[in-house]
Amino acid sequence: MLQLLFENDSNYIPANDLLKMLESVMLKSLELEGFTREVEISLTFTTDELIKEINCKHRNIDKATDVLSFPMYEKQELSDINTSISNFPVALGDIVVSVERAFSQAEEYRHSFEREMAFLVCHSMFHLLGYDHMTKQEEGLMMEKQNKVLEALGINR
Repeated sequence: MLQLLFENDSNYIPANDLLKMLESVMLKSLELEGFTREVEISLTFTTDELIKEINCKHRNIDKATDVLSFPMYEKQELSDINTSISNFPVALGDIVVSVERAFSQAEEYRHSFEREMAFLVCHSMFHLLGYDHMTKQEEGLMMEKQNKVLEALGINR
């Protein structure tokens, strides 16, 4: 159901357990949305320096961030794709995570690095699934969905 294309542009070497947990976050996000098609997602671990370059190039924001999402489809397109009869995997998009930022935020929020990575990937998954947080209402809906996924998987602060 999930083809994960993983690239590591950071100095951090992830344990297999971390990647398995992140895959479970992705799958649970898809399940919550009722997305039943096989999907392909690109996940890249990177540094603050590289994510800053990507952020500047694609969003014209010249600063590092924790995670970037590059969805391939709008929400309505995904609904149509999910109900189509095609057997081909759906390339949902790309997730780029700054491992450096995840470590520092985990320390700041006083929870584990693994929990921070799960949150960032979950947050990004809902962007790939057509959600955004430009308004308080959108932000609340995204937070609710993220919390449901993390709670269902027992990933707590």
